[in-house]
Amino acid sequence: MSDAQSPRVIAISNQKGGVGKTTTTINLAAALAREGFSTLVVDIDPQGNASTGLGVDPDARKLTTYDLILDGAALSDVVVPTEFDGILIAPATTDLSSADIELVANERRSHLLRDALSGEMLGGLGLDYVLIDCPPSLNLLTVNAMIAADSILIPLQSEFFALEGLSQLMLTIREVRQNANPELRIEGVLLTMHDQRNKLAQQVESDARQTLGDLVFDTIVPRNVRVSEAPSYAVPVIDYDPKSKGSLAYQALAMELLARYRQASGITEEA
Repeated sequence: MSDAQSPRVIAISNQKGGVGKTTTTINLAAALAREGFSTLVVDIDPQGNASTGLGVDPDARKLTTYDLILDGAALSDVVVPTEFDGILIAPATTDLSSADIELVANERRSHLLRDALSGEMLGGLGLDYVLIDCPPSLNLLTVNAMIAADSILIPLQSEFFALEGLSQLMLTIREVRQNANPELRIEGVLLTMHDQRNKLAQQVESDARQTLGDLVFDTIVPRNVRVSEAPSYAVPVIDYDPKSKGSLAYQALAMELLARYRQASGITEEA
């Protein structure tokens, strides 16, 4: 469904681990692919979980995002297909763990991913979306993602300290806007691992909507065992159990995202 326009680049980021960041990256890519949109997942988390979750065996990761960012490898040489129609991936390995140290001496250390994902590099891949799975920290790799991205999607776990951890992330986003990427915007905040029966989860949702307003997606991802099981089979939950609550939530997220873009672009449903 790609056209002459550049693909939209979304960084999936939260410096707190265990909030559903990689799960969101994988399943949003799968949901967009189901709607006919070609998506590239760029895995810059040294744990490489997005790569594993999309079935890319470690032995098959000949060139990785380490080579892309630190050694100037061509994007087309790093990207590999997945078993899922419409989803490509630039995989990661633990080599990325040393990236922050190795990047310090590079004058363009914060802009290398943007250079690698320039329109010229992406042009031949026929993409509609690029989803960057960030590490669970506010390091140079995450800053690279923010500078390369059009927007940031923030998964927020429905737990007590969830909102408290957002302040540093928001500050970093503001600094990136001021110094390197003035067009960067917040795509939205996605409540994850939500248990509607739990009063604390309800309170977190209420506080998030009161504090962040329309930035919070209407879609909420429930705590769902099928979402947890899917990665062990190296498939998105949308393929593992299409009718599970988790799968339906990520499909709803994709539709909400697409509806926002249509509204922002003034495109009607008939168009």
